[in-house]
Amino acid sequence: MKKPNILFISYAFYPNVGGIEVNAEILTTHFHQLGYPVRVITAVCENGEKIFPFPVVRNPNMTELFKHHKWADVVFENSPSLRLSWPRILFATKSVIAIRGRISRDDGRLNFQDKLKLKALHKADGVIAVSRAMRDTFFPDATVIGNPYRDEIFKNLELNRAPLSFVFLGRLVSEKGVHIALESLKQINLHRQSHQEKPVFKIVGDGPELENLQKLVVQKGLESQVTFEGRKVGAELVKILNTCRYILVPSANEGFGNVAIEGMACGCLPIVSDCGGLPDAVGDAGILFETFSPEALTTAIEELINNPKLEAKYRSNMGAHLKNHLPERVALKYLSVIDNACQKK
Repeated sequence: MKKPNILFISYAFYPNVGGIEVNAEILTTHFHQLGYPVRVITAVCENGEKIFPFPVVRNPNMTELFKHHKWADVVFENSPSLRLSWPRILFATKSVIAIRGRISRDDGRLNFQDKLKLKALHKADGVIAVSRAMRDTFFPDATVIGNPYRDEIFKNLELNRAPLSFVFLGRLVSEKGVHIALESLKQINLHRQSHQEKPVFKIVGDGPELENLQKLVVQKGLESQVTFEGRKVGAELVKILNTCRYILVPSANEGFGNVAIEGMACGCLPIVSDCGGLPDAVGDAGILFETFSPEALTTAIEELINNPKLEAKYRSNMGAHLKNHLPERVALKYLSVIDNACQKK
């Protein structure tokens, strides 16, 4: 049977860096490797250095948009994209849409575009949600498929790790909760005896909260324990992750939480807030704490460091959990939804 032509629409794409971009690159690459004709349409103008084995159409004009929609058997939206997907209505093309994050304002209100996106979900031939939280919030009939991670990059190098070494990876904005982690670190210091080793914390990333967080470190007297590593990628990032025992993800909002999987692949045990898709991201291979509660984070950390058997239990589950997020395995799940959508009358 002929494999359908997939028009992959992603408003964000390489060379931009982020969760949507990473997922787009992984999925399109594996769709192509599995023999599916793929074309990408994106709003991103810059080309970057990579050359893809399939067409990538950047910031298309109306003629280009119509041309590629006419070619498609199915339009896949890597997150709802009204601007780039609307011509499919004229061609009555099959539609599959992925929900990767909130389809609402920060306060939960819906604007006109949000309402149109939610309406598009109900008219789609298939809907994928990256976590149970996204499914339950926006489209209860969606198929839940967790995100893949780049297994060729993120690996456990079996390096020595300090017993109380923690890392944060992400953009430095308030909702990522780095200030919660710093308050927890201060609490742990107060609970430990003077002769006991104190935790160390590496903060990897950049963003508008950097200066405020640096001041907070000084205010809490954590200068000797906290280092700001800046934005890191590739081998440099992997090496940092491999020097830490735990990865902290204290976010207030995550559609899934790729960083938890990436840290886990590098041997870091995830300690994550219980919001959004993070419980799915770590499964039974990580520990949850109440969102934006420094006290709950402190309790979770101390429970782990004082109970080696509990930590060993979580670590024993990491391998099986990571297998579920290997790129080809995730791509095949997506293609199953896409193939089923194409067969609908």
